[in-house]
Amino acid sequence: MQWKAPEERHRIRQAASRLADGECVVTWQWPADIQYVYIHSFGGGEEARPEAIDERRLKLYTREEYKVRGGYRSPADFIGARYFRIYPCVMEGVQLITLSQTGEDNLARVSGGRAKIRYAIQYGLPWFGKYKSVRIRLFCEIPVPKEALCYVKKQGAVPLNPEDGTLYPLLRDLPAGRTELPEIQVGRQDQVRLFLTDGKRYGDQFEVIPE
Repeated sequence: MQWKAPEERHRIRQAASRLADGECVVTWQWPADIQYVYIHSFGGGEEARPEAIDERRLKLYTREEYKVRGGYRSPADFIGARYFRIYPCVMEGVQLITLSQTGEDNLARVSGGRAKIRYAIQYGLPWFGKYKSVRIRLFCEIPVPKEALCYVKKQGAVPLNPEDGTLYPLLRDLPAGRTELPEIQVGRQDQVRLFLTDGKRYGDQFEVIPE
């Protein structure tokens, strides 16, 4: 595949996407003399430089297909944010050349469903001593990277957010299904709660639900 920089008249504009009837519908404004595009679909943080994209991840789409289907359509079977980059193509002789347009004009984003992370906290309170044990049990609909979750402890009250107490990261990734974190010890007056470490980064992918 050959790439080159686009001329202004060949640039895709007004890329947008929406969910409708279980599909993701991507639309954009075609330049007058562009008849083909390549579409690159990727998750958050996965985009590569145009020239480094695996060709197998690019979908060739024609202007005629776009008219018939009312845009580009794909199943909305993903979790979290999904991005669609539309690359215009031009014919030079008998060869199709892909234009390496970047920026916001040819990029569409849509949010799919959020995977649920359900958790329960059990405290063990000894008759004597300054500490109590804490067990955290989880059920994850999909695998969860350790960077996405943390637990927070606060003395005398339940933490309200990750900054409302002392934050502790997870030590390993969580598989899909049921998991129990290693038992921890906290003060007798401490309360513990589970949070996403970064709501902006992971809020499109996961929903944390106490049981």
